[in-house]
Parts: sequence; structure tokens; C-alpha cells
Amino acid sequence: MSDRIAEIRITPIAFRDPPLLNVSGVHQPWALRSIIEVETESGRIGLGESYGEADTLADLNRIAPALIGLDPFALNALTQVVYRCIGNNPDIGAPYPPDGDKARASALGAFEVAFWDLQGQITGRPVYELLGGAVRSHVSYSAYLFYKYARHHADPGYATDPWGEALTPLQLVAQAQRMVDQYGFGSIKLKAGVFEPELEIAGLRALRAAFPKHPMRIDPNGGWSVSTTRRLMPALSEPGLLEYLEDPVGSLEEMAEVARFATMPLATNMVTIAFGHLPRSVALNAVQVVLSDHHYWGGLRASQQLAAMGRVFSLGISMHSNSHLGISLAAMTHLGVTLPKLAYACDSHYPWQED
Repeated sequence: MSDRIAEIRITPIAFRDPPLLNVSGVHQPWALRSIIEVETESGRIGLGESYGEADTLADLNRIAPALIGLDPFALNALTQVVYRCIGNNPDIGAPYPPDGDKARASALGAFEVAFWDLQGQITGRPVYELLGGAVRSHVSYSAYLFYKYARHHADPGYATDPWGEALTPLQLVAQAQRMVDQYGFGSIKLKAGVFEPELEIAGLRALRAAFPKHPMRIDPNGGWSVSTTRRLMPALSEPGLLEYLEDPVGSLEEMAEVARFATMPLATNMVTIAFGHLPRSVALNAVQVVLSDHHYWGGLRASQQLAAMGRVFSLGISMHSNSHLGISLAAMTHLGVTLPKLAYACDSHYPWQED
């Protein structure tokens, strides 16, 4: 039996998501993902993971039949198929669109991870070795703190969340202490944009007092204005408080304006999320840290290429995360150990997924 692709299964799933708060409100009781199984004629199964909303599922199901018969090592052929099915242009050397290409890139990333998994099984090697080998012994992840309710108010049948309520600085510190004790995190990230910024800065100060040696960052998810960020900058600039400020405002132009008066690096996973965004981002000096994500940059190879671009333009590189499962966490980690300069601890929602 050969190792050509014989069958592809795309399974939408829903798993419990805690009542975490962000600038858009509260997480829904259920998070949606998709599990991609790429099976070869010999019976090997490579795994990938992606988003689970209707548009992504439609894209994945449109692409899947065209992958039957491919060699799992033929990543360029995979890319051509994806480009032909989404965008109708199989030219994988065409310039990246300046507006981005998230649908195409996220579909490619979903299948590419499964192809890498198959390559590892066929060769008997871990994926990080196929990606060039490890340049570090481990990948650091950050404790990802959220303001949150104790339970989902919209779903009476949803049990009280085991992490409990976190609406005050003291409750944030307790959440952080539990995460650090349980997982050994050496960095802390706070999801902000929920309350008045002064209250969130009070939370940062409480965290700094409790964890004086942990690098910290805050992410309002574009929920502040330029003027608000300017007003807050003296407090955010307190010595040793932040290693970077993530997406305080919602557009590339606004980020560039903030960068002119910010005293710390600006990071993003909102305004620079595709290769086509890089030229203008660099020209404006809008961001200094790009939070990569293989789900929407186009997979593991593309993420390595992004890291190389970071070296060219002196951009720090780390990793963004959303409500993912273990397949994605494994892929992130295999990728992370291969990146010569992974400047900051990576994000991960994984501790929140207890279902």
C-alpha cells in the first residue's frame, strides 16, 4: 500500500468554553473547531485542527476532494490546490494581496499540519526535525489571564466554572497564582478592554507586586482609542511593568500613531496578520512584535518564513492563540522549537479548555 492520500475527514466539534470576558463581551458557552484527518492508502492518519465556523468548514470541504492522490510530502502541490479552490489562482508565486488572504491561508494551514504529521509518521521523525531541527530545548508559554464570570449567565445548564470569578485585581492575582502553580508559567498576559482602563492597570500593578520577576503584557484587543492610550502611557510606562503592549487600538494607522509615543514595543495579532500586510506595517513602523499564528499565516512553513522576515525587519516574533485544542498546541510547540529567534513566551488558551 502506498502513502498517497486516500481519504479526508473534516469533523466539526464544539467544546465547553468558560465565561471569559474581552472587548466584545463574554465567550459563548461552546467554542467551535474542526478536526482534520488525512488518511493514506496504507492507513496512516495525519491530524490537523482549524476553526469550526461555517465558512471555514465550507472551504475545507471544497478543497478536500482535490487532495486525494497527493503525496503527503508534496506541500507545494497542496498549496496549488488550495490556491485554485480559494481564489481560482494556482500561482503560488503571485504577490500576496495587500488586504490579506486569511481564508486561503487558514485552509492551507489546516491541511499542511496534517501533511506534516503524516511525513513524521512515514519517516519516523518528529515534525520539528522535518522543519529543520530544534534550536531550543523547549517553548515557553504565558499564563493567559482573563476577567471572567463564575458561570455563563445565558446558559442555566452550564455548571459553575471551576476557575471561579475574576473581576477584581485580587481575583486576578489568585487566578495567576493558580496558573503559575499548576503549569509553571514564567510570563503573564492579561486580556483587557473589559473595564475602565484604570481598573485594568490596577490589576497589572497587583500582578506585578505578586509576581515581580514575571514579564507581563496586556491586550485590550483594539478597545482603546489613540487618545486613551496616550493618557494611559505614563502608567503603562512604569519601570518593569510591561514587556510589550498588544493591540491597544484597532487599525494599522492608529497603531503607527501610538508607536510614535509608546515607550514599549507594540505587538499585534489584529492589524498585521498576513504577508500582504507586512510592507505597510514596516513602512509605518506600526508594530514591533508580530504574534504569528500558523492557523492564519498559512501553516508551519509560512510561519518559519514570517520569522525570517522578522529578522530582516527587526520584528520580534511570538505566537498568538485562540480557543484551541491539543493538536494545535502540539503543532505550535514543534514549530516554536525551530524558530531561531522566538523573542517572547507564546500565548495559549489551552489551560482554559477543561472539557
